[in-house]
Amino acid sequence: MSEHLILDTAGHVATLTIDRPAKRNAMSYEMWSALPGLLDLVRHDDEIRVLVLRGGENFSAGADISEFSTLRNGAEGAAKYNRAVLAGERAIAGLGKPTIAAITGFCVGGGCELALACDVRIAESGARFGITPAKLGIVYNFTSTKQLVDVVGPSWAKQILFSGELVDAATALRIGLVNEVHEPGALQARVRELAGTIASRAQVSLRGAKTIVTLITEGQHEEDGAVHALYEEAVHSAEYAEGVAAFLEKRAPNF
Repeated sequence: MSEHLILDTAGHVATLTIDRPAKRNAMSYEMWSALPGLLDLVRHDDEIRVLVLRGGENFSAGADISEFSTLRNGAEGAAKYNRAVLAGERAIAGLGKPTIAAITGFCVGGGCELALACDVRIAESGARFGITPAKLGIVYNFTSTKQLVDVVGPSWAKQILFSGELVDAATALRIGLVNEVHEPGALQARVRELAGTIASRAQVSLRGAKTIVTLITEGQHEEDGAVHALYEEAVHSAEYAEGVAAFLEKRAPNF
């Protein structure tokens, strides 16, 4: 794993904290490489229902630029490094549980890539966002570019990638890059509240919703056997029985 990535659990919510303040939480090769293993722990722990990804003063200023002259030196090194970045990002995006990014300060480059891999993004009003491969002679990878286009649309994706400029939190909210913006001091409370709410919902419903939304963003337009299997799983589940019973008894369901 990595000393700069801390995984904690409280109840049904796990929090993965990027903890490298001296580097504005820049992600090293070691940190990218540790992400799949950490996400596997979350995936296989049935008690965990929601994952929160957060930083400290800054969410993440991106990939560690100091490694460009060492680990990323030359085409072969760059390719190996990019594979680690993609594997880390895919580990978050492919987690079969809801994920929330709690964004503070700088959320740039690889940091923005991590945030976009999450299902929901909640930002502090002072947060700043940017994706800067055009400043480095890098072509942003297809998977992460698609993630950006899915979230903000092609026109804004082009502006963000073409300019490499930072976007403030108000603009990020307006273009759909984040779901909500909160004043300093209120962000973490709102993230805890939302994570707790999601964790209290029927897990069969959340799994089905996340799967179907993913299928839609991947280009599927019609129901198929796999989608019908999700319906069947839900109506035959104990959670469905509890949800119906709670509704009829006018009480909160206990999932």
